[in-house]
Amino acid sequence: MAVPTGTLHLAAAIDGDGRYQAPYYVELARLAEEGMLDFITLDDTFGPPGPGRGRLDALAVLARVAPATGRIGLVPTVTTTHTEPFHVSSAVATLDWVSRGRAGWRVEVSATEAEARLVGRRPAAPAGELWAEAGEVADVVARLWDSWEDDAEIRDTATGRFIDRDKLHYVDFEGAHFSVRGPAIVPRPPQGHPVVAVAATDPVTWQTAARHADVVYVRATSPEEAGRIRDELKRRAVAHGREAGSLTVLASVAVDLADGEGAPGTAPAVNAPIAPADTPGGPPLYRGGPAGLAELITGWHTADAVDGFHITAVDPRHDLERFVNGTVALLQHRGLFRTFYPGATLRDHLGLSRPAGRYALEREAAR
Repeated sequence: MAVPTGTLHLAAAIDGDGRYQAPYYVELARLAEEGMLDFITLDDTFGPPGPGRGRLDALAVLARVAPATGRIGLVPTVTTTHTEPFHVSSAVATLDWVSRGRAGWRVEVSATEAEARLVGRRPAAPAGELWAEAGEVADVVARLWDSWEDDAEIRDTATGRFIDRDKLHYVDFEGAHFSVRGPAIVPRPPQGHPVVAVAATDPVTWQTAARHADVVYVRATSPEEAGRIRDELKRRAVAHGREAGSLTVLASVAVDLADGEGAPGTAPAVNAPIAPADTPGGPPLYRGGPAGLAELITGWHTADAVDGFHITAVDPRHDLERFVNGTVALLQHRGLFRTFYPGATLRDHLGLSRPAGRYALEREAAR
């Protein structure tokens, strides 16, 4: 068997339709943290109430989860289509401060007329236009995070000075969709840039993902398909002047672990396709037991198809518990997954360096 060339990364969704109490989310987050997962995600939408709709605000929920956890990354979905980038910047930076450097955000767009009517800001637009706008939001948000230098706060009570104004910068962003002057109203986040995630599940998202994302989720039913998509995303990232290793590609898989391990003495064929999604647009489905899922993850990782997996449990409470205590435990026993967190921030978990502020670099270069 080949030896995997990189670190295995694992993340899990803790979505819960109709769940409106904090203990539910805290319980799942702590469970995921016990398994040393890189991060948890929480979906969000502007869509009307109904199946899969009517969720609580993901940013607010994970801000509540943050003080109840200590190491796991927290990645809410943030819809950019009807949200000003200045507000996105402030909200995600606040989550990074509350969690002491464990925040990320998944960029999403709102493409339906029903969602547009709910917000009333503007009519629905084509997906390509919305994802180009989302990329612009990601760009200006990063600039706003950089608009405070790391040591801009003085907090000098003797002189009454709180901020060194020379270390605050106007971003003066002029794009196709936004004009933002800045600076931000929240100090630069602990991570510098909280982690940006994109569900690159359709080619229309690939350009935005390759240019701006640190983490991307892909949908594939075989390691060969996943590897082709990962190679294409990394090729595009390099074309944008980025390092190929700056992009962490996770296979998005729904898991139903209620079926046990199957017949005694049988093992899943790890190179066989997992089932197509049960719902349109959903992730492929694995149905079986924790040991079989460990074999599948091992096979894909050994084949160097992806950098890890983003798991969406069909039954969050039941399946996440079996995933952590069964699948992850097996992967740890095989030496394929961590048994402790080597760092404190989400960027540490993903092996990403903390970026320097662009305006601080410009100021130093001008000296």
